[in-house]
Parts: sequence; structure tokens; C-alpha cells
Amino acid sequence: MKLFSPAKLNLFLRIMGKRPDGYHELASLFQAISLGDQITLSLGERDTLSCSDPRVPCTRENLAWRAVELFRKKTGFISPVVVDIEKRIPMEAGLGGGSSNAATVLWGLNQLGGVGVSDEELQLWSSEMGMDVPFFFSGGTAYCTGRGECVEDLLPLQAMRFSIFKMSEGLSTAKIYQTFRVEESSSRDPKELLEGFYRGKGEFVNDLEGPAFRLLPKLGEMKRELEGEVQSVFMTGSGTALVSVVESGEVKMVRRGCGQKCWY
Repeated sequence: MKLFSPAKLNLFLRIMGKRPDGYHELASLFQAISLGDQITLSLGERDTLSCSDPRVPCTRENLAWRAVELFRKKTGFISPVVVDIEKRIPMEAGLGGGSSNAATVLWGLNQLGGVGVSDEELQLWSSEMGMDVPFFFSGGTAYCTGRGECVEDLLPLQAMRFSIFKMSEGLSTAKIYQTFRVEESSSRDPKELLEGFYRGKGEFVNDLEGPAFRLLPKLGEMKRELEGEVQSVFMTGSGTALVSVVESGEVKMVRRGCGQKCWY
């Protein structure tokens, strides 16, 4: 079974404060995009996890394999599973690659094993693996709150074309949140931001840009350089991918300047 595992963008990401459990309260517009990994899922003689990118750990720490273990725990499914990931989503980018892989494997095992669990139940289970995972059981556009696990499906947005820029360095999500300062966050009401995207006047806001740029100053420099070439440059998730909305005529120009740092 071959499955597409899409990346996501946070078109806006507001940090609404700290929760009693120590985590941060989020309000974010998530959008699935056409960039993604391909996952091949099958039954085999023994459990196997492989990936085309040697930097990806093929161990029990990989979210894709945690999805296998979660499915077994919830359903009693015992057949050996073979998971192969052809990686196209850059790592440590804020594009949700690991979370997407986990959701895709969880959904695929349900199909492969003929277990018949509803998508709603799978989405509920998936929150045990991480706050971004439940989004990937949505229709592709969703307003996410809580730690990210509260997913409200939305109507599709008007089609947009993005360029994604990723430098080799990554950042620890935990460290970014530790460095976050409330006083440097946006004051924009997330519901107003959400309505703006449906009026064709979307504002790309990410409250994690401040701490990310302090921890990795050249990421902020890269954003400033890109702003001289294209409009609406923003960081997605906790980074370090930068994203711009581009018209078709701009893509060739941007591609010449970004070299191997650019995905479409």
C-alpha cells in the first residue's frame, strides 16, 4: 500500500499564554500542502522500518513506528509490519513531517488490517503521539487550538502557491518555547486573522519567529533577504523553514536565488 504523507504550513500561529499543565495554548490555521513523503506499508515476516534519508532514526523513537505500536495497543493487531518512508519533507522545518508520517501509518494500518476503526477515533488516538498529529486526520484546512490537538475542520481556502526555504540548521522546539517572550507576541485576535484568510486578506503571523531568530540569527537575516525579493515571507511552526506566497512569474526568480534550500 502506497500512501501520500503531506507536509503542513501554519498560516498563522498565535501563542495565547501558558496553560496550568505547563504547555502553551495555541491558536493556529493549519494547511496541508502538496509537498509530502511517500510511505509504503505492507505486512511482512518481521517488523521493519526504513527511510530514504539516513538522518532519520529508524528506531522506536520514530513517530511512524510509534504509530504502529499505538495501533497494536488499541486494537490488538499483531501482524508484522513493513514501513518504508521516501522522505521529501525537510527535517526540523516546522512542516510536520514526523507527525504526518505517524498519522499516515495509523490510518494505513487500519485499512491494511481491515480493522474498521473510524477516522474520528483514529484522530482521538493520534493525540497521544504529539500535538500536530490530529490535524492530519482533517480535510486539509483546520483551525487548531489547545496544544494543537483540538482540530476544527474548515472549508478549503482559495488556492495559493508557496515557495519553502530551508537552511541546513534546525532548532529545538522545546528551546524555542523556553525562549518565547509574551511581550514580543502579536496582539491580533486569532479569529480575526482566520476571517481575514477567507476574505482574501490573510496576514501571516507567527509568534515563534522572535525566539527562533534570537536562537538562530541568520534565520532572521534570511527572512530579511527574502523580503527584498518576494512578499509575505513567514516562518511555519517552530521553524526553521521560511515560506513565501509567490505568483507563477516569481518562481523562476526565487529558484535561481535559493539553490538547494528551496522546495515547492
